[in-house]
Formats: sequence, C-alpha cells, structure tokens
Amino acid sequence: MQNQTPARKHDDAPIGLALYQPDIALNVGAVLRLGACLGVPVHVIEPCGFAFSPAAWRRSAMDYADLAQICRHDSWDAFLAERPDGRLVALTTEGADSLWDFAFAPGDTLLIGRESAGLPDAVHREADARVVIPMQPGARSLNMAMAAAIAVAEAGRQIAASAAAGQDDAVGVHPGGVVGDAPTV
Repeated sequence: MQNQTPARKHDDAPIGLALYQPDIALNVGAVLRLGACLGVPVHVIEPCGFAFSPAAWRRSAMDYADLAQICRHDSWDAFLAERPDGRLVALTTEGADSLWDFAFAPGDTLLIGRESAGLPDAVHREADARVVIPMQPGARSLNMAMAAAIAVAEAGRQIAASAAAGQDDAVGVHPGGVVGDAPTV
C-alpha cells in the first residue's frame, strides 16, 4: 500500500525530510503528501506517538502516500546508521541560524522534532546545523507540517537558484519532482 524503501543516499533527490518520533498522525500524513508532491523522501524515526500505519495518516496524506518515498527507522540509532549522505539540518526553536540566512545544499536532510517536545539535546548534538524559522515575538512554534513545508520550499528555492546560476551541479525541487536544470518547531 505504501512505498517503503530503504533509506536513499540522495542519488536523485536534492533534499530529504526526517521526522523525529512524531506524535500526530495527521501531521505525518501532511508531510508525506508534501514529500510526494515535491519529490522529497521522508524518513520517519520511530517510535511514533501513534501506531504508524496508513490507517493512521491516510486522511491527511490521501492517495499521495502511495507516491511518497517513506523510509522508516526503528530508532534514532538506526537512522544514524542508515543516514543519507549530506548534512543533517535540525529545524528548531533553538536554532542558531535563521532559515532565511542559512545556505542549503544538495543532500541536506531537514530534521523536525516531536510536536510535543521538539528534539532532545542528544539529537541536537548530532545535527550539523540548527536552523530556526523566524516568528513574531510571543509565538512559540509552528505546526510541524507547516514548518516542513516552509523549510522544504526555501531549501529548494536556494538549490534551484544555485543551479540556475551555474554555481554547481545542484538540482531543484518542484511539483513535477526533481529536475536537473532548474525546493520544530
């Protein structure tokens, strides 16, 4: 029913998403739909706060889940062992760099924490970078799926702009998937 394949090494996707022990099935479904529409693999790092199954997230993923590349990992340690090449970029309210100022690169994996608790300190330490989405004073956090969409769009925009400027062999993300010439909180 779902496309569960081993973790890719970003051979044809410019970026990836990793969800650290997500709590809410509907948010996971929304992220799976995002991944399917933009050609971004989604790593789900268990345990989840719900029984991970199509029945749990189908309502928000709809039939897009069948198009998503879902890479399940039994634990944080399993994810680290199977981790895609490239940088691990944590989206966090404790980020050191603004999303708008951070320079994304092909191969980056955007890591998003649990809705209820974010990322634990040990996970923060494993990240190559910590990025925050700037918000208005007094705002605590964004919905995890919304943060993923904002970050994927910005990363893809930067990567596509670099490729268009001929700065490197980067590829971009767009609704048709990956192209070669052109993608919590």
